[in-house]
Amino acid sequence: MTRQVVIVPTGVANIASVRAAWRRLGADPVLADDPATVETASHVMLPGVGAFGPAMRALTEKGLDLALQRRIEADRPTVCICVGHQLLFKSSEESPDVRGLAVIDAHVGRFSDEVRVPQFGWNQVEAEPDCSLLQDGHAYFANSYRALAAPGCSVALAEHDGLFVAGLEMGNLLSCQFHPELSGTYGQELLARFLER
Repeated sequence: MTRQVVIVPTGVANIASVRAAWRRLGADPVLADDPATVETASHVMLPGVGAFGPAMRALTEKGLDLALQRRIEADRPTVCICVGHQLLFKSSEESPDVRGLAVIDAHVGRFSDEVRVPQFGWNQVEAEPDCSLLQDGHAYFANSYRALAAPGCSVALAEHDGLFVAGLEMGNLLSCQFHPELSGTYGQELLARFLER
């Protein structure tokens, strides 16, 4: 039986590449902006490319912010990537006047001018021993902002301007600052493990 993955459109998401990644795994990716569908679907992905503020406003306008919060609180399998990952946090330096989903009580800040910003390309990901989905490997990043901590989560770290949260797990929530859909075998295997949840 083909497993369906509901993709939440944020208005700035990389829909084509994430759909292709799920299809390679034999899943059926569908777009849905109905809060009830997002809250109750078997598997949901919150993608994102762009800025924190516009992405968060796109969710709020359709009531998808509350649906995602309830879904994660109910521990239903949910994966967030790139800007979608950042939306889990309380706030971001990118859009100081916009509140995030606040699932994670921490802040997203910008890389300093001491390093190349944005970070574009491959970087080493190192997972803490208590991670069940995230593993060590190389992943593809495209980001100017990052979280330094994720309280209450198992995390994987990467180094760019110091250590930052490359990925996190909390129950059936998987979230990646990197792009698993662009990370070759490493990313595909991660999405496959998530799909089995």
